[in-house]
This record gives sequence, C-alpha cells and structure tokens, in this order.
Amino acid sequence: MSFDKSKDGAEEPAVASLPVIEGRGLGKCFRMYEKPIHRLLHRFGKHKASNEFWALKDIGFEIGRGETLGVIGRNGSGKSTLLQIIAGTLAPTEGEIQVRGRVAALLELGSGFNPDFSGRENVLMNAAILGLSRAEIDRRFDSIIAFADIGDFIDQPVRSYSSGMVVRLAFAVIAHVDADILIIDEALSVGDTFFSQKCMRFLRDFQSRGTLLFVSHDAAAVVNLCRRAIWLENGRIKMAGPAQEVVENYMAQQHAAERSSVDGSEVKVVRKDAAQRPRATENDFRAGTFDLTGQGNPIRVYEFNPDDTGVEFGAKQATIVTVGILDAHAAPVDLIAGGEIVVLRISVQVHAPLENLIVGFYVKDRLGQRLFGDNTYLVYQENGLQGAAGERIHADFRFRMPILPRAAYTVDAAVASGTQQEHTQQHWIHDAIEFRALDSTMRFGLIGIPMLDIQVVRGQVA
Repeated sequence: MSFDKSKDGAEEPAVASLPVIEGRGLGKCFRMYEKPIHRLLHRFGKHKASNEFWALKDIGFEIGRGETLGVIGRNGSGKSTLLQIIAGTLAPTEGEIQVRGRVAALLELGSGFNPDFSGRENVLMNAAILGLSRAEIDRRFDSIIAFADIGDFIDQPVRSYSSGMVVRLAFAVIAHVDADILIIDEALSVGDTFFSQKCMRFLRDFQSRGTLLFVSHDAAAVVNLCRRAIWLENGRIKMAGPAQEVVENYMAQQHAAERSSVDGSEVKVVRKDAAQRPRATENDFRAGTFDLTGQGNPIRVYEFNPDDTGVEFGAKQATIVTVGILDAHAAPVDLIAGGEIVVLRISVQVHAPLENLIVGFYVKDRLGQRLFGDNTYLVYQENGLQGAAGERIHADFRFRMPILPRAAYTVDAAVASGTQQEHTQQHWIHDAIEFRALDSTMRFGLIGIPMLDIQVVRGQVA
C-alpha cells in the first residue's frame, strides 16, 4: 500500500483534486500448499505452491473525494479481498493502491474484536487502533455506547453477543473516529430494522463530508446510496458506471445464470447502450403546448419504444409488446396529473402454453429507487392466469397517480409464470416507459398522496 507522505514521514494533507483512493493493476494471489513446511520452503525458492488462486486480477479504479461507490458481485467474486486491500489489512500480490485519508472499515462480522474482551475493552482497543487518542476516546465513549445501545452487555465478553449486537458495537465505533473514508461490507444486513435505519441516517450524513465504499447484496440500497458502482466477477471488473445501470445489468445476468443452472436453458440478456438513451434536460420539463390549466402536478407521458428501453431479460416464452399509461377511460394521453385516476396497461404476447402467468410493474425515480408497484398474482391466485400459444393478454392496473416531485420517472414491466415465491421470469424490461413530472407543489418525500381534505377543529372531537 502506498500513501502520500511528506519528507518528515507524516502524511500530507489530501489534495482536493487528487482521488482519495486509486488502484492500479491490483492483483491478489493466494497460494496453497500440501504441507505447512512447503510454505516455508517456498520462501527460499525450494518449493513451488501446489496451486494458485487469483482472487483479484488487473483491478484499476479511482474514487473521488466525497464520492460513494457501490461494489457488487456474487460470493467469491473478490469484493471482500478488494476491501481488505483498501483498508490495509491485506497486501496486494501485484499492483499499487493509494489511499489518502483515515480509513475506518466494517468488514467481516466481528473482525478486529477480541471475543474474550468485554465490549467496553473492545471499544477502547478499536478506537485506539483507528487513531483516536485516549483523551478523544474518553470524550466520545458515552456517545459510542449510546449509539450501540446494547445496555449492560457492554461489560460482558463479546463472545456472548449476538451477531446484531456485534454489528451495533462495531458500527458505533467507526461512526465516532472522524474517518475520511468508510468501508461497509454487508454488515447492516444482520442488524434490526431500527438500528439499520439509524446507520443509514448516519451514512447519508457522512456522504456530505466523506468518501464511502458500500458493499451489499441489497440492490435497492446500492442504488439508493451510490452514484457509481463496480461489478466484480471472478476477480475482475466486469462493469463500472452509474449505479442503476450496473445493478440492473448485474441482476439480469444473475437471473440468466440461475435459469441456466436450473433447467439448462440459455437466457439472453439484452443491454441497450445507455449513453445513447435520451436524458431529461431543463427543456423537457417545460410544458410547451400543453394546456396546464387546473393541473397542480402535470405529468408528461412518453410512448413505449422497444428500441429505447433499458436492460431486458427472460426465458421469452411470453414477451411484453407494449406498455402505456392511459387515462381513467383507458384512452391514450400525453398529459395526466398527480392525483388523477390512470390505467397502466402491459400487453403480453404468449408464444408457448403457460400456466399461472403473473404480470407486474414497478415505478422508479431517477435514482432507480422503487417507489411503488403491483402484479396480478393475488387477484388470479385461485384459478391461475393461463396463456395459450399465440394469445395476446392485456393487464390493466387502475390506480390514482401519486403527487410527484418535479423529475423523470420510469416503469419496469415484467411477465413471469409460477408463484410469487417460485417463478420463471419470462420477460423483464427495465425502463420500459418514461414519464416526467413537469411541476409540483410537493416539497417533501419521494411521493405524495392526493389529500382529500384537511381540517382544523377546535375543542373536543366526539
């Protein structure tokens, strides 16, 4: 690992224009030996390893100051190895890593904790390792304990803790060490809901002043927190770019792999060139020739274009041929309004006899966060929705459009066969259609509900 140092050996102040983390040609090889003595002999060139496993190979990336980078990939893809190299707990076999700033990492569950020490003793030890002086630890100790909220267990050996308690204590420490860079590796998945929300609030606040590396199998969390992401596969970077595009491609590829392993079928993943898809500009949010009289939350609807969608995948025994947002009378419209009754229609062409069809959708915001959605499963659960070869099926979802902040939104559409729990994805289209809220009186939240009435009553209410 390489750090920027001044001539007297002290770390120089980070330069704002330089990346906080740089990796160039990183590789990590784990050598395996038949006997322990062979490892020692290898050191002196007297014996070769019986096998070599490259956990990482030819990894290069940069992370800017204040950026949040997501890292995704299947188990064994090299995610944890990469994070350990960045954290400085593992040396690369080849290549160079530069880290400019203080790093605090929450990696493998309980790593860095002595199970025979009490929680109190582990806090003192870990905070000192992360660079705090004893005086700083003493000033922050009560706040650390309050954040962890594990009660009297603070004086019990860590070996008696549940996995959730270990995460509480570990996260509480790294939240109080004034780190420039935080590395979080899947740790929040074992915590309870309230603590996870507390951690997410801290991470959002930290994003305004620090650099965050976030690893999670929760695709929504990665899209929610990160602007960019990298996808690791077999120790190499398979894709890097905007978090939403990387996550959607990753999920599509995993579905294809799962279907191939289950029934031997090859599922094609179609990736559209995201750089060629139009992006919302200021002019797109201007009403133009639309009559907005009486429209408190006007929403412009764009037509379905099969050549202008996101990633799509599936077994393709049934395919989506069109998706559209219609008015309350199921007539095509260019403009609707938040609070208005609308119909989302998904038309499916069936190519082979299928039982228990499920048609559904998600509405996403510009970050790829899923705002709401539904499917046909519960309505047709008793009798099942059957599809004959050559038949075309139209699924109409009738609902009141929420009040939306001024922004661009997309709809994911899908058709599957099976049950909610066990099904085959026949066709999924990310970003099948787009619509844009042109103006809004809404000020807070992701979506608003059409408020029917607001009253203030004085005195007792019967």
